[in-house]
Amino acid sequence: MTSPDRLVRVATARGVTTLTLDSPHNRNALSTPLMTELLAGIAGAVADDAVRVVVLDHTGPVFCSGADLKETAAAYASGSVPAGMLGDVLVAVRQCPKPVLARVAGPARAGGLGLIAAADLAVCASEATFAFTEVRIGVIPAVISATVLPRLHPRAAAELYLTGDTFDGRRAAEVGLVTAAVPAGELDAAVARYCASLVRGAPGALAGTKELLRRPAATDLRAEIADLSARSTGYFLSAEGREGVEAFRQKRDAAWVPRD
Repeated sequence: MTSPDRLVRVATARGVTTLTLDSPHNRNALSTPLMTELLAGIAGAVADDAVRVVVLDHTGPVFCSGADLKETAAAYASGSVPAGMLGDVLVAVRQCPKPVLARVAGPARAGGLGLIAAADLAVCASEATFAFTEVRIGVIPAVISATVLPRLHPRAAAELYLTGDTFDGRRAAEVGLVTAAVPAGELDAAVARYCASLVRGAPGALAGTKELLRRPAATDLRAEIADLSARSTGYFLSAEGREGVEAFRQKRDAAWVPRD
């Protein structure tokens, strides 16, 4: 049973682990306790072979308001602020070998946008709002840039970073911050569709595909092709590859597809 004072709730069903930010009193701010629990939840999902997909969800009207500024102000005397831990969270989400999908039903600000960008897929309500508010409180969106800038179109990044202006879900999809924006009433159905598709992928192949998506641009095309050809051959010859080909030939679900 989940402890009532937990800030991240964990639930698993049919291969999908949902990590729900549950700190509505401070708009799911990225406090040290919340980030600690989120890291533990991700680690648990990675270690569980039955888990195929991780969903980042939230309670309350706000997805994530960014850094916990009350905790930050209290920490000034020590010379260290909790925002430093955000990097660990972004790495854990981005490098998770299992697909991570963010379900965003409400506003996200600052560090919360870094969390959304770190996820492989993100679906938001069209009515949700977003803003990189850092410059308006005298700081810069430094840590989150590692996950945000690869997603955003350069002109949009400059506009949104420098102005701090608020934009809606449709704009978030247009500039690449989220995968899709849908009416609020259709959000859960959209998330469910993505999860149903993701669990059909082979676990090893999904992890390998995530590695491909993170590969830097090649400087030697011939060497790149040779490496990718070797990888492709290895996957075809793997147990997953053989099972996948056989399942396709027999017109059945592969063994890794969760059963009802």
